[in-house]
Amino acid sequence: MQQYIAYYRVSTTKQGTSGLGLEAQQHAVAQYVRAPAQVLSHYTEVESGKKNQRPQLLAAIAHARQAGATLLIAKLDRLSRNAGFIFALRDSGVDFICCDMPDANTLTVGIFAVLAQHERELISKRTKEALAALKARGVALGTPANLTTEAMRQGQVVRQQNARENKENRQAARLAVLLRQQGHTLLQIAQELNSGDYRTRRGKEFDATAVRRLLLRQEIITGSTTFI
Repeated sequence: MQQYIAYYRVSTTKQGTSGLGLEAQQHAVAQYVRAPAQVLSHYTEVESGKKNQRPQLLAAIAHARQAGATLLIAKLDRLSRNAGFIFALRDSGVDFICCDMPDANTLTVGIFAVLAQHERELISKRTKEALAALKARGVALGTPANLTTEAMRQGQVVRQQNARENKENRQAARLAVLLRQQGHTLLQIAQELNSGDYRTRRGKEFDATAVRRLLLRQEIITGSTTFI
């Protein structure tokens, strides 16, 4: 009989006390674990994804190792955005599964970890460069003088672009590429994305057409022609 140790992470104390985000993770675990399999224990961490000192995760790993159980995580991005941390967990001797990528192996999990870390580093680098460029032009940062009509319009454009290119969309695209390269059909990929609670940019469920568009956008970004 398969046994699991469930691990959940929320980013703020408010989320931890309100259940915001936590309930979705618990639901994902409940949907994944089917009888006669069982969850032996649940560990919940209230911590920033950037930090790697996580006492609840260490306790969950120790419990899983002692019980010979598998560590079960609702979503890969709830584990860590630090590639080194995921590799350390991989080498700890404890098996772990992410509900949103149950078929992922050590290689694909490592790829996602590296991409997530690289993405965070790029965002930080671009933010610093943008602020430095504004400061070099003499713009007073963080003051009401910057809140002109044009500045607010440009800010809205940036927010809309960020919404279109948010993290979950990028993760969905990468997962779609991996599944396509493994021989999945467009419909099968759509079903996998929907079961992982991924949605299109307009908040709708994926179908074969939406998956094709997602792969085409990824092809444009990467320059590859192997996805379709």
